[in-house]
Amino acid sequence: MAGEGYAFEQTFSFIPLPAKRFSFQQDKDTLALLMKWSMLGRLSAQTYSFDSNFHPYSCETFASCFFKDPQVIPTLRNMKAGVWVPLERPVVSVSAELVPCTKISMELFDPIYSCGILWPSGHVVKCFHDVYTDYDELRQMLQEEDSEHYHVIGRMEREEFLFRLFKHLCLGGELCQYEDTIEPYLSTTKKIYKDLISVQKDAETKISVVSTVLKVSAYDESGLCFPGTQEEEQTFAYLIVDPVKRNVTLFYHIYGVGSFSL
Repeated sequence: MAGEGYAFEQTFSFIPLPAKRFSFQQDKDTLALLMKWSMLGRLSAQTYSFDSNFHPYSCETFASCFFKDPQVIPTLRNMKAGVWVPLERPVVSVSAELVPCTKISMELFDPIYSCGILWPSGHVVKCFHDVYTDYDELRQMLQEEDSEHYHVIGRMEREEFLFRLFKHLCLGGELCQYEDTIEPYLSTTKKIYKDLISVQKDAETKISVVSTVLKVSAYDESGLCFPGTQEEEQTFAYLIVDPVKRNVTLFYHIYGVGSFSL
C-alpha cells in the first residue's frame, strides 16, 4: 500500500560543532607537511551532530539531508582564486558512495616494502615518465594500472578509506613537493586516519571500526557544486559517520595551490 512506504522514510537534522578540532589540524609537523604537499588551507575537516539513528543502508538519504540542511549550508565552502566562498546555488541532488573502512593497522602497506618501489633505506625509487620529469615508482603504482607494481596492493585494499587517504596525501596539490622517503606519507596517513575514524572493542577485546565512510558529491541546477565545480581526482569529499556518538565529519580537499605559510 502507498501509505506503508512512508513508515520507512527517515530524515536527519544537523548541528555544526565548530569547537571540534582534530589533532592533525593543530600539529605543526603535520601542517608543515601539508604545506609542502600544497594541501594546506585547502584540506578541511568539520564536524556536525545529527539527531537520528544512522544505518549504512540510509547513506543516500543521510547525505541528501546533510547537503540540504539549513544549518549545514552556510558552512559549506568552495575555493575560487585561493579564497573560500559559499555555494552559489541550492543543492538539488547528491551522490553518495559507500567506502569500505575496516582497517585498524597499517599492514595494508607492507607489500610496498618488498616489491621494488622502495630502496631498503625507505627511499622511493625514481623512474622515467613521458610526461613528468620528476617521477617515482610510488606514484606510478598509485596512478597507473598497467604499471609493474600496481597490483601489489589488491583491488579490495585499494577501495579502503585508509588506502584512499594515503593516495590523496601522496599525490598532493598543484605545487606538491614530493617526498624522497615513504615515512612522512605513512605517518601522516596514520595520524589523520586515527583522528577521523572511530573504533570499539567487543566482548573478546577485538577492535573494530564503527565509522561509516561515504564519498560524496553535491550538484546544483548547473552541475557539480561541491567539492569544487570541476571533476578532479584530488578534489574529494567524504562524510565520516560515527553512529554511536551521532557525529559526522565532512573531510574534503579542493585541488589547487596550497598556502605557503602556517
